[in-house]
Amino acid sequence: MRTRNLMGRFGFAAISGALVLLLASLTPAQTTISTGSIQGTLTDPSGAVVPGAKISIRNKGTNQVTETTTTSSGTYASGALIPGQYTVRIEAKGFRTVELPVVVEVNTTVAGNAKLTLGESAQVIEVQGSSLAVNTEQSTVQGVLTSQQIENLPINGRNFLDLAQLEPGVQIQDGGTFDPTKNGFSSVSFGGRFGRTARIEVDGVDISDETVGTTTQNLPLGAIQESSLQQSSLDLSTELTSSGSVNVITKSGTNSLHGDGFYYFRDQVLNAALPGDSTNPFQRSQFGGSLGGPIMKDKLFFFLDAERTKQDLIDPVIPSPPFEALSGNFTSPFRETETIGRLDWQVNRFKIFYRFNYDQNKSVLPFIPNSFQPFANVDHARGHLVGVDFNTGNFTHSIRFGYTKFQNGIKDAVTGSSIFDPAPGIELAIGADPNCLTAGLDLFCSGPNFLAPQATMQSNHQIKYDGSKPFKNHIFRFGVGFNHIQGGGFAEFLGLAPAVGSPNSCAGVCLTLPGGAGNPLNYPVTSVDLGNGQGFSSEFPAFGLPGGGLGPDNRFSWYFGDAWKAKPNLTINAGLRYVRDTGRTDSDLPPIPALDQFNNQFYSGLGNRVNQPSALPGIRRATGKR
Repeated sequence: MRTRNLMGRFGFAAISGALVLLLASLTPAQTTISTGSIQGTLTDPSGAVVPGAKISIRNKGTNQVTETTTTSSGTYASGALIPGQYTVRIEAKGFRTVELPVVVEVNTTVAGNAKLTLGESAQVIEVQGSSLAVNTEQSTVQGVLTSQQIENLPINGRNFLDLAQLEPGVQIQDGGTFDPTKNGFSSVSFGGRFGRTARIEVDGVDISDETVGTTTQNLPLGAIQESSLQQSSLDLSTELTSSGSVNVITKSGTNSLHGDGFYYFRDQVLNAALPGDSTNPFQRSQFGGSLGGPIMKDKLFFFLDAERTKQDLIDPVIPSPPFEALSGNFTSPFRETETIGRLDWQVNRFKIFYRFNYDQNKSVLPFIPNSFQPFANVDHARGHLVGVDFNTGNFTHSIRFGYTKFQNGIKDAVTGSSIFDPAPGIELAIGADPNCLTAGLDLFCSGPNFLAPQATMQSNHQIKYDGSKPFKNHIFRFGVGFNHIQGGGFAEFLGLAPAVGSPNSCAGVCLTLPGGAGNPLNYPVTSVDLGNGQGFSSEFPAFGLPGGGLGPDNRFSWYFGDAWKAKPNLTINAGLRYVRDTGRTDSDLPPIPALDQFNNQFYSGLGNRVNQPSALPGIRRATGKR
């Protein structure tokens, strides 16, 4: 049965909160998908480890300092660090002080190893750089796209996921090929696997679409600090996925005021005038800018970014014979506005940030190309996120509270417009498909779009905790997460008009009527499809609608891992992650005895009541060594 009482709705939240508090007091410095970290081992000239050394890690942009000490095995771990340039200062009694420059990247554990030399601590050795080219601290197969790549490489359309194609084995898929509700969104295919299963996370929270795949939000490209793509041996803190993940971190302000602005313009008239060029008119303008800096030096910082896309295209419609005389076109505009704001506050050992983002896009386009049936699509997406990172001794803690909401609406774009509509209120399709669903098989499609009206919604309330602690030559990592996912909406197909089907040939009286075979209204009616006037997939209310609720799904997860440095050149990684969903199936439907007739040696009990109150447990084990 569907869990709908107070315990079902809030029980997992209470458990998650209790575990967060428990782990915060007990727990184990870590890399997570929303941050990076530094870990290393200190040795003396003879190769022996150096315990009890003082480690001070300073962010060059904000002057934030993180302090820790080495364990009895000479190891240390910084905990969660936002990507950027850092200086690691190492002080130990009887040794010269070392200052090591380190660049931290998202979802990456950087090696901060050092060999100390004997001398007075007042003597400082500044290391100029490292020749290390291979990350020996992680077994994850991943790639990181830096802010320099994001800012300098040309991206047609400025979609924040497009740069993922720089990684081997990665391709971008248009969300519109998944579902009409995802026009204007993209997803990522890893190693040839379908992009629906890719997991998209921003600043540590999940923004994946749980209904059809892709993402629920677009972000302004200028607000992205770094992006990490994992294809195998995923980090334990990564959310549920069977293919790969994209982990994005947004920019924050620093002690220096910085900003930029841009304007991009493309137009058909700027193309070369090639003979016989019949390309349809196209124009795109993209503009925006960002600004970040200090509110209180070394303490409070801000970052703002806004971008706008204005695109217009003339979409041609060239029907197959005998309807070529009805050729025409319609305007297919696309508009998108993306904004983001972020505040970062550094108080004592706590690093706290708040981020808000809003995305809206609108488009008019056909579901099936080369038809007079465009639909108007609009998406609204908003998100709030609060993050807290802090250390207690050499224990490190990272907590995220997130809320995201996605709303899509589809309506007809034909009725009342200048788009060709021979019979207002009637959808006419000639060919094998009376609903104009199959490109290439329908000879002529017009009238109100069969998809309208339609709406899809999703909201996520998330809380996550990630922690770690170095102990001797081990670094233990663990975390817990809870995501309350609510879906809903309706799809009232054929809600505006019926779909009228006709044969794909015209003969007899049809040929004697005005226009003959070239007039689609002369063809006899062979079928009429009607909508049921509802469109709800369930009887449960959600998002202010009387039905269509999907879930709520309470996704609970936890993980534990260990990076064991068995030898200076050998690290063994092992971990366990557990995920459970409570509301991914409906179990409230009665038995359907008529289905028992299909039972055979492979299937039985098809007519029984569904009895799956929650999804099967998902377990991921990670092992690796280097």
